[in-house]
Formats: sequence, structure tokens, C-alpha cells
Amino acid sequence: MKQPEQSSTTAPEQSADVSRSPRDGAAAPWIDPPRTLLLAALAGLAFGFLLQKGGVAKFDILIGALLLEDFTVVKVMASAIVVGMIGVLLLRRFGRINLHIKPTVLGRNIAGGLLFGVGFGTLAYCPGTDAAAVGQGNLDAITGIAGMLCGSYLYALTSHTAPLAVFDRGRLGEIRLTDVTRWPEWLATAACAALLVAALIVVEILD
Repeated sequence: MKQPEQSSTTAPEQSADVSRSPRDGAAAPWIDPPRTLLLAALAGLAFGFLLQKGGVAKFDILIGALLLEDFTVVKVMASAIVVGMIGVLLLRRFGRINLHIKPTVLGRNIAGGLLFGVGFGTLAYCPGTDAAAVGQGNLDAITGIAGMLCGSYLYALTSHTAPLAVFDRGRLGEIRLTDVTRWPEWLATAACAALLVAALIVVEILD
């Protein structure tokens, strides 16, 4: 489901606005086509299945990660990031996908990160693992689903109000690591992958 765009977007963000047709400028439908929703649902099911099979939808493992006592989540997420980075790089090279980069807004990123951290630390589930936990029968995770629904509804109601405009500070536009380092994509991908693999080796030795 698409979120409505801010009326105060900067010029670079307007160029990436996919909610309007480039032909007639009319607003796109509020909800995506059924085929897109079906593909998203199938991808979500596959993602949830892999989370459950990887063991990262269990409360004990997740709370262990937060307490730095169990590194299963670190191993799974780092491995997934490495595979995803290389996969995206190859798919882009072969012209199979295009990136849709969200503009960086420091105020929103910091506030959202802090809110996410508080929620994760309180419930011991992040949004993805919470849904997977509900699917495997963890009743305690239902509170997380209820919280996400209420939070999303409140955000939709209040995101354009003046008090929350303070979080619009620090707009940096659509930046990527390659924009900052001036490295080619393959080098940035290789450097990040090597760093994560090294971290995985260290974690495996210490675990």
C-alpha cells in the first residue's frame, strides 16, 4: 500500500515521484494492481518461510541477539545482505531491475530508527520476525501486529501535520554509498561483502 507523498518535497524527490503518471500528471491509484499485490504476497510468504526456517522468528533467539548472547540473527541477516547485495548488482548489470531509492531525510531516519529500536527492544520482535512468529503460533507476537497497525494508522493521520514537520530536517536527497565514496558499484559491493564476511568469520569463532 502506498503512502501519500509529502507536499513539501524537494526537486530531486519530485523527479523520483512514482505516484504520478509522466504522461498526464494524474495521481496513480491509491492501491497497487492485483498482480503486484499477489507478487508481494508471494514474496512475503517466501520471506516469512525463510525467517522461520532460519530460526529467527523465535523469542529466545531474538532476545538473545539483543543481549549479545545469541548471534543467530547476526549470521542470518549478514548472510542475507551479502547474497542480496551481489544479486542486486548482477540483476542491475543485466538490466533486469531498476533501483527506486528513497530520499534520505536525517530527521525521519533518526526518529524512525529510535522508535524502531524501542519497539524491538520492548517486544523482541521486528516487523518481519513478528509476522513470522504469528505464523508459527506465537501468541505474544500478536501484540506486535496490533501495534504496527495502530502505529501505521496514526502515522498516516499525522505525518503531514505541522508538529511532525520537525522530522523533515536534514534532507540529503537520493544518495548512495557510491555517491559518497565515488567508488564504482562493483567495488562498493565487493568491499561491503568482504567486510560482512570477515565479521561473520569473527562471530563464528567467538560464538
